[in-house]
Parts: sequence; structure tokens; C-alpha cells
Amino acid sequence: MAMPRALTVGRAPRPTRGSRRTRTRLLALLAALALLALAVVLGLAVGARPVALDEVLRILTGAASRDTADATAVLDLRLPRTVAAIVAGAGLGVAGAVVQAVTRNPLADPGILGVTSGSAFAVALAVGFAGVTSASGWVWFSFVGAGVATVAVALIGGAGRGGGGPARLTLAGLALGSVLAGITSSIVLADPRRFDAVRAWEVGSLADRGWEPVVTVLPFVAAGVVVALIASRPLDAVALGDEHAASVGVSVPAVRVVSLVVVTLLAGGATAVVGPIAFVGLMVAHAARGVVGPSQPWITALSAVLGPVLLLLADVLGRVVAPPGELAAGLVTAAVGAPVLIAIARRRRVGGA
Repeated sequence: MAMPRALTVGRAPRPTRGSRRTRTRLLALLAALALLALAVVLGLAVGARPVALDEVLRILTGAASRDTADATAVLDLRLPRTVAAIVAGAGLGVAGAVVQAVTRNPLADPGILGVTSGSAFAVALAVGFAGVTSASGWVWFSFVGAGVATVAVALIGGAGRGGGGPARLTLAGLALGSVLAGITSSIVLADPRRFDAVRAWEVGSLADRGWEPVVTVLPFVAAGVVVALIASRPLDAVALGDEHAASVGVSVPAVRVVSLVVVTLLAGGATAVVGPIAFVGLMVAHAARGVVGPSQPWITALSAVLGPVLLLLADVLGRVVAPPGELAAGLVTAAVGAPVLIAIARRRRVGGA
């Protein structure tokens, strides 16, 4: 029976499916920001010298003296380390979201595709043969190495009949990354004294980062994140297929070129700061997609927050599992990410080899 018109006056309209989905995604983003705040606090408080949370707050606000051991640990050691994790995590997370969308490859990740290994290889060459010793000088070589590795994997994986499938690109990236990592290790081990600073960086560590590399790469990573957000709508169309993208007026070659530049900026910048860390982009992009669904703008935004969360928690975990020393964050993400990669590959039955 139809409801009398008078009874419907003043009733709030029912939320549509689209508005409910937007609200859920917004809540997920807010929850991720809260998780990031918690990870930052843990990053500042946990370590070989534990600092109480209220003391961390007093130090950060200037209410406590700067001449104490706690203040030195928080401000001089852990604060630049935490900011480095935020910058590098955001870069790797967004790079993973972009590269998975543009290649339509659920296994894509800057580390798995050899991009970070290309950066590390270029940095090793710069230190060994060009005499570059400062982290600010590594940045440019890291960008060049990331760009060359990205193009090389695309060309190798796309060669031949039916090329460009997810499995082919993944295998090409793993093969190229393994070769470059082996050559890089050989160069470093050939002269350990000259590469002393590079050896700790090569395993993907946040220890002793300092402010210099963070400040140098921050503009490039920020620009990469902004461009990735702007390009997320066209990437949405490309993720559904080249024909669909062309039918809605999206230039597929232009989107791929922009994506290449974005991945180079993000992965190259992140690697210059923390070294070649794998699986962050893979895990973060999958987690974001599982929460917000197949919407590239939301996946990109959530990956920019979850990437720092993952890298910060990996760094904190590495500090507490092997006292008085610590495990590098890159080893922790590798220990977690390898089973995740296998699980995703088995669940999705990625083909195309």
C-alpha cells in the first residue's frame, strides 16, 4: 500500500549505494591515518633505549630539555628515521598501486619488477666509478637506474608473441632484478672500505639515515604522489583494458609514459633514501584494493598512507626482535612479503607466461 504523502514529508532520503561506499572508503582512510599516527609514536618511542610516550610528547613540544639522552635518541636518531620511513613508504606504496594498474599485473611491485635493483645498481656504479659519496648525489643516479630498469623490464617482458602478460613481466623483473642485485653485491664486496656506507643501505635499512637524503628526495616523492593522484582516473580506465580506455577518450600511450615517470620518481626517490626494499608496494596496493575496491583514486590515496605504516612497523619490529642489534626493515618486509606474493599468485592463478 502506498504511504500517504503527508507521512513522507521531512523524512531524510535513504543513502544511496554510492554514498555508502564513499563513506566506507572515507572511514577506511581515516582509520589508516590513525594507524599511521600510532606507528609514528611507536617509531619514536621503541628502540634499544625505550622512551615513555609522555616523554616523547614533551620532547617534541619542547617541554623537556634537549640535553638528555632521551631527547638525543628521539630528535637526532628516531625523528629523521621516522620521516624517512614516511617518505619512502609513501613512495613505494603509491608506486606499487600505479604499476599494478598500468600493467594490469596483480604481482607488480617496484622491487619485484627490478626497479629498486636498478636504482641500487646505479648508485653502486656512482660510488665505485664516479666518486659520489653523499646521499644527495646518489639521488640522481637512483632515478636514472629506476627509469632504465622500468623500461628494460617492459621491453623484455613485452617481447615476443603474446608478450606483456602479468607472469612474463614478473619473471622479466625478477630475472633482471636478480642479475643487477648480484652485480651490485659483487661491486660492493670487491672494495668493502669504499662501499662501507653503501653496504648498510643495500639491504634496505632505515638506520642512520639523517636528514640530508630525506630533504633531497622529498620534493620528487611529493610530486610523484600528486601526479599519481591526478592520473588515477585515466589509470582506472586503462586498468579495464586498452580498448575501453580508448573508447572513453583516454590516451593509453600518454598514461603509460606518465606512469613510467611517476614510478621512476617514487621508486627511485624511495630507494635513494632507504635502499632497495621489496614487497611494500605489492602488499600495500593489495590491502588498499581489498578495503576500498577497484577505485584507483582511493587505492592511490590509501596506499600513500599504508605504505609508511608498513615500513614504520617493519622498522620497529626489526628493532625489538634482535636486541641489542636490529634487523633491517628490508629483511622484515622480505620475510613477510614473500609468502604474500606466493599466496596472491596461487589465489589469482596469474597466467600469461
